[in-house]
Amino acid sequence: MSVVITQIFNGFSLGSILLFVAIGLAVTFGLMGVINMAHGELIMVGAYMTYVVQQIFSKYAPQALEYYFFAAIPAAFFVSALLGWGLEQLLIRHLYHRPLDSLLATWGVSLILQQIVRIIFGAPNVAVLPPGWLDGGIRVAGVVFPYKRLFILAFVILSIFALYVYLTKTPVGRRIRAVTLNRDMASCLGISTRKVDAYAFAIGSGFAGLAGCALTLLGPIGPTIGTYYIVDAFMVVILGGIGKLIGTVLGAFGIGLVSTLMEYSTSATIAKVIMFALIIAFLQWKPSGLVSMKTRSLD
Repeated sequence: MSVVITQIFNGFSLGSILLFVAIGLAVTFGLMGVINMAHGELIMVGAYMTYVVQQIFSKYAPQALEYYFFAAIPAAFFVSALLGWGLEQLLIRHLYHRPLDSLLATWGVSLILQQIVRIIFGAPNVAVLPPGWLDGGIRVAGVVFPYKRLFILAFVILSIFALYVYLTKTPVGRRIRAVTLNRDMASCLGISTRKVDAYAFAIGSGFAGLAGCALTLLGPIGPTIGTYYIVDAFMVVILGGIGKLIGTVLGAFGIGLVSTLMEYSTSATIAKVIMFALIIAFLQWKPSGLVSMKTRSLD
């Protein structure tokens, strides 16, 4: 029984990480249809901002080092959001409706960002020490639930709730939803789709930064940390259904649970292959994903 509980918890833990990595991409890819290959590097920026904040606290405020993570969270979000906003203003907005060009351009940006990080911080991985209050875990029925994993799970739930409130209760969020449902009609009603695109790209980039911040709790970070997650992020978004937040949530936790259960009976490599095969088969049956978007468009 404890083995089953452990595997289920590992599945939810992996799902929470995949969700954090994919949520920002769900906003940008779902709204604008831009294949942002630099999304992984925005995750990297958030991770390194956490490292920078930790270094600042250790040098100037060592007595408050245990609480540096609470300062690192907004720092990672706003720096990544600002970088994403600048990327949209300078590059992405000139490549709308040109998917191949946007893919190549953002891939080039990802390589540039990786080299900048190597120049500033060096090529080797750097260790971000988690706060002491996240050491250890809770033991229930013979199963240990690590505090770090529980914190990431709570962190992603809170972030999803904040994004839901933002998209449904604020004027800017409603404009983003309107443009996602029907861009042409929203433009006819006076909504500036260019501004909405910039806001959405900045928000998606900010959530990528939060994902990088959370990943620092799992181990060392390096210039290629985002590369490990970019394929999984696209996989979650496409499986869940483009433009639907609930679909991204279901896709992330579904992949997490199935992957961990298959890894228990096989190996990580074979489980990955089987997972890809299942997703491909599912999308052949239902190309719109788990949750399809209903619009008034007559396309």
